[in-house]
Amino acid sequence: MSDAWWTGPMLANSAETLPPGHFLFEPYLYDVRRPNTSTFGSNTYMLYGLVDRLSIGMIPVISYNQVSHGPNSSSIGVGDWTLQAQYRLTEFQQGSWIPTTAILVQETLPTGKYDQLGNRPGDGMGSGTYTTTVWLNTQMYWWLPNGRILRTRFNISKSFSRSTRVRGVSVYGTDDGFNGRVKPGNGFFADLAFEYSLTQRWVLATDLTYSHNGNTRLAGLDFVDPSNVPFPQNVRLNSGSSTAFGIAPAIEYNWSPTIGVLLGTRVIFGGRNSTGSVTPAVAINYVY
Repeated sequence: MSDAWWTGPMLANSAETLPPGHFLFEPYLYDVRRPNTSTFGSNTYMLYGLVDRLSIGMIPVISYNQVSHGPNSSSIGVGDWTLQAQYRLTEFQQGSWIPTTAILVQETLPTGKYDQLGNRPGDGMGSGTYTTTVWLNTQMYWWLPNGRILRTRFNISKSFSRSTRVRGVSVYGTDDGFNGRVKPGNGFFADLAFEYSLTQRWVLATDLTYSHNGNTRLAGLDFVDPSNVPFPQNVRLNSGSSTAFGIAPAIEYNWSPTIGVLLGTRVIFGGRNSTGSVTPAVAINYVY
């Protein structure tokens, strides 16, 4: 096992938990490039081994939107932060066919601004909703004929969002006169990741992803009407479900078993009701 050191691939969560009293610190810097928009951001995994088999942590997010046809964000802002707890069910042992498996529960908090954006929709950096996500994470090691190690991860998740009030200009495309509620659809996500140890320090990695999001329902009253009708207009919108596929190749370099750096790019191919994006990113993984 010591023949290879790892930072982890760009996207797939580890199924391991930290030993009690140990920390993991992994900041990501990225640029999500979509048509007419770039989002520069950072999210940082801050995890702590609470007891044997159980790690807890949080993922703070900050970002800045640069918009081609309109004003950029007024400043760097806070996105939606996530709290999490992971419990390890099994652990891989060399020579065994049983992978490391874990249940991960995340609660995303609506800390990012999402409505009442006025003339700066670029200030929208959150969803406004509480979202619970449940993961099943797995991890396995394979010794190849050339003696090098291939590490694989396969993770699936299901997310459930609550409804929230929306007022004025928002990330949901509403205008100044809107007052109502939105209910984002539930989501499903799957990630199959591979890491090939070129040497003890160098690793090639890639993630293959699939996502499906259910219909988002928006309903309320709009008090701004271009026809000057003297009463509020009922608004009911459905986004429809969406699907998308992605790939995230990356390269890892590890100075030691406890610290390494990752450089990669996530590419999302626009699918049904979804927009493609390209996201270069760099991350440092440090465990102590």
